Amino acid sequence: MKQKFETMRGPLSLCFDLDGTLVDTAPDLIRVLNIVIKEDGLAPVNYDHARRHISYGAKALITDAYKTQGRAVSGERVSTLQAKLLELYADGIADHSRPFPHVRKILDGLARKGHDLSVCTNKPGYLARPLLAELGMTDMFSAIVGSEDVPNKKPDPNHIFEAVGHNDPSRIVMIGDGAPDTLAAKAANVPSILMRYGYSTTPFYQLGGTIMLRCFSQLPSALIRLTR
Repeated sequence: MKQKFETMRGPLSLCFDLDGTLVDTAPDLIRVLNIVIKEDGLAPVNYDHARRHISYGAKALITDAYKTQGRAVSGERVSTLQAKLLELYADGIADHSRPFPHVRKILDGLARKGHDLSVCTNKPGYLARPLLAELGMTDMFSAIVGSEDVPNKKPDPNHIFEAVGHNDPSRIVMIGDGAPDTLAAKAANVPSILMRYGYSTTPFYQLGGTIMLRCFSQLPSALIRLTR
């Protein structure tokens, strides 16, 4: 059954996922992943395969790298490598990561139209905020809320409400690229817009987004469709 949403009017609270939606962080995450798994003699991972798993976090990336190469690894070892990966990542968080095409221009245009922009990410806030600062994007957002900034991260709908600063579903749109985004949006009873260029192990047509886009430049027209 098709989900029904309240009629949307006026300036919106636009809640954005970070990795795979606003910023292509795969180059730096996979770079440091290859560094840490090399300690145990693993070969560099397949880039496209690992890219799809980024939304599940550093521990999942490491575990999948061992599984893919037919190697067993203990939970204790994964935790050790995760700590090293995050340390290396923090030291070069924006060495190769860049906003996806059109992101800066579109965000600027949406803000000028009066929409409120926030970030709701399952990336820890202590990494999300420096990343956006390095890219000169911090001032675009009224709030940047990471996974450890809330009691429960996406798909908990309260993660969205915390980011936008209210719980009025008639004013909120979730923009992301994966299952945590669509599930959180459904739980909050707000529409979701999915970027098909993002990071997802599940085919995008199976994620249940309200609207799916191929390019970030299509976002303004998608928002018009939602507010008619």
